[in-house]
Amino acid sequence: MSKYKVYPFQVGDIVKMKKTHPCGSDRWEVLRTGADFRIKCLGCTRSVMLPRPKFEKSVKEILSSATQ
Repeated sequence: MSKYKVYPFQVGDIVKMKKTHPCGSDRWEVLRTGADFRIKCLGCTRSVMLPRPKFEKSVKEILSSATQ
């Protein structure tokens, strides 16, 4: 058994964050995964890069998965 957690985030997922973006939207698209995550706001198309721990902590739910 591994001591690392596996999170189900993939490129193309739409996630809902706990806090809203200044534009008013709380929905983001995952553009890059790895040690850092690049996400794009679906309200204003602004792109933001976050470290993995901060991203995983601030995600509220996965709205749609890229594999569905």
